[in-house]
Amino acid sequence: METNLALLLLLTPFAGFLINIFFGKKLGHTGTGWLGTAAVATSFAVTLFFFLQILGTKEALMVNLGQWLSLANFTVDFSFQLDQLSLLWLMFVTGIGTLIHIYSISYMHDDENVHKFFAYLNLFVFFMITLVMGSNLLIMFIGWEGVGLCSYLLIGFWYKTQEYNDAAKKAFIMNRIGDLAFLIGIFILAYLFHTVEYTTMLKMVNNGWMTKWGTTPREELYPMFFSLAMLCLFIGACGKSAQLPLYTWLPDAMAGPTPVSALIHAATMVTAGIFMVTRLNFLFNLTPEVLEVIAIVGAITSLVAAAIGLVQNDIKKVLAYSTVSQLGLMFLALGCGAYEVAVFHVITHAFFKACLFLGSGSVIHALHGEQDMRNMGGLRKVMKITFATFLISSLAISGIFPLSGFWSKDEILMSAFHHSPVLWAIGSLASVMTAFYMFRLVYLTFYKDFRGTEEQKHHLHESPGLITFPLVVLAILAMVGGALSLPGHSWLNHYLTPVMASPAEHHELGSMEYILMGIATVGALIGIGIAYAKYNSKGEVPPADAEITGITNVLYHKFYVDEFYTAIIVKPIYFIGGIFKNVTEVAVSGLVFGLGWLASALGSEGRNLQNGSIGFYLLVFVLGICSIFGYIFIFLAK
Repeated sequence: METNLALLLLLTPFAGFLINIFFGKKLGHTGTGWLGTAAVATSFAVTLFFFLQILGTKEALMVNLGQWLSLANFTVDFSFQLDQLSLLWLMFVTGIGTLIHIYSISYMHDDENVHKFFAYLNLFVFFMITLVMGSNLLIMFIGWEGVGLCSYLLIGFWYKTQEYNDAAKKAFIMNRIGDLAFLIGIFILAYLFHTVEYTTMLKMVNNGWMTKWGTTPREELYPMFFSLAMLCLFIGACGKSAQLPLYTWLPDAMAGPTPVSALIHAATMVTAGIFMVTRLNFLFNLTPEVLEVIAIVGAITSLVAAAIGLVQNDIKKVLAYSTVSQLGLMFLALGCGAYEVAVFHVITHAFFKACLFLGSGSVIHALHGEQDMRNMGGLRKVMKITFATFLISSLAISGIFPLSGFWSKDEILMSAFHHSPVLWAIGSLASVMTAFYMFRLVYLTFYKDFRGTEEQKHHLHESPGLITFPLVVLAILAMVGGALSLPGHSWLNHYLTPVMASPAEHHELGSMEYILMGIATVGALIGIGIAYAKYNSKGEVPPADAEITGITNVLYHKFYVDEFYTAIIVKPIYFIGGIFKNVTEVAVSGLVFGLGWLASALGSEGRNLQNGSIGFYLLVFVLGICSIFGYIFIFLAK
């Protein structure tokens, strides 16, 4: 029974994809939406069943469908596992995924390809479940590539706009860079361990198998290979979870419909890198030098993305750079070895970031597609539910007590302080910036007077219930989610103990911890206060693009990273491609025209033989008969 339920959890979204992609048009716009929602809701219900079961038994469920590969001493099973980590991930993947599907029923109702949209959403959830449930790295890689494919399909869903197609291709190609490194890391681990099964590798590590490396000259290189493998896995995580230098695809992913942004940024694709590092924590613990790289990259990413978010005027772009920054904080925690803390922030971030993206979609829906905050304002008067839920989530991401973001972000900063005061300072500065740009968004969007057109003002209204219901649920979760892991009394740390190689450090509330909490709170209030003074008290509005100058212009153009990539990568590739194109065109043209000339020449000579002379034809006939007889006498007579 448990095996069947596990397969139901996995395959129901895939069944929803198949039905919608082939028969969705016949179901109608509403029918296809509810079918897709029911598919993911079923997976959530099964996940909840297993989650409650493992709370009592604490025993992981293994589902082995048979042997997949067998090469010499290397075998891989096509198997899945439901343990504490995978079930926790599945809870918010399927739970928040269900809310996003409900939201999409109304948001995408009038789209002509709504059946394809829900089919792609279901397929996205299916691949994310595959990634999380897999019991080995190859199954994870199937899901890893699958969510990459679905991100391409969903980001470029409105394919009639070339800009959106370019964003989809950018996401796909940039992820391929990270995926190549990820695949190399898998190959190296397969060579070293002769397996890619999580439980088998863990047993080998616990039995001291790695301490035996170095008995032969070849094995002396194994520690270097192992460190390289873990670094490659992290590069793969940088691609999926948008860390420096592979982060520029994520803001452009805003080209997709808003529910896609919420799904990618909150619960699925971008969390894959954190999941992978946490799943392999017993291996990363053996490479402290790689963990240090992870911490440094995460801290710098959080600061760079937060700085860019300070001056963006597209409401979804602000939230996109916020996601990159928050992911950086999660990797900072991972690099400090605080895996449980990173997971804690993944969960709280899923709550408030999904709410923020869906809230921005509610605003865009009310303004008929407008995304520039300079053309908004005053919406709190007519969109009270959207405003209230957006405000709660903004307070949560800013780290205001007692909302969920306060507890998870505070844990990250505490872990960073005990690891490196420099990294703590970088993370703290990024957090202050977060509070500023989030309330810059709030004040520009919801306060003062409306700055849009009269037609937009005339049609302003609160969004329908199918849109506001998920907002309310997510806002409540953003308020109370911090209870999962309170300092000194962390349910989450205790729950994750079976899947962690080393127990988490519990941050007891001593004088230093209270000081750090106070500094973080004061920093957040300062950021909010500056935003209030500029955009609410003074009523400032960001200038037009042509009027932006100085450091603001550098930040507005995202440190010109995209332009740099275009100059050193894209244009040289186009140049080389142009050379090969010209050479190919010359070669192909020469071959085609050459063959044409030869055929024409042979035809001209052949026409001379067709001269109407019967004597010439008889001569050819006689010569042919003589040739046949000559062949018979000379060769066959032997």
